[in-house]
Amino acid sequence: MSDTINVDELYEIILKLKTVDDCRALFNDLCTYKEIDSMAQRIVAAKLLLNNETYEEIIKQTNISSATLSRVSKCVKYGEGYKKFLK
Repeated sequence: MSDTINVDELYEIILKLKTVDDCRALFNDLCTYKEIDSMAQRIVAAKLLLNNETYEEIIKQTNISSATLSRVSKCVKYGEGYKKFLK
């Protein structure tokens, strides 16, 4: 099975989720607490970037690493997901 098929299957399963409880159940099985926390931290950082907060303020509020914040920032500027779902 190719990597693309595996990833597409993951996305298709995520699309079936209907409630926060459904999401919690699936992500608790798929991910460690730290992985979920890291994803949530990135969402908060992206929202703050979209609200024109400074890197310094975002790091202070989220305790995100500067390297991760840089990656989130690039995704906010050039990607599609954060802009589409967080605005």
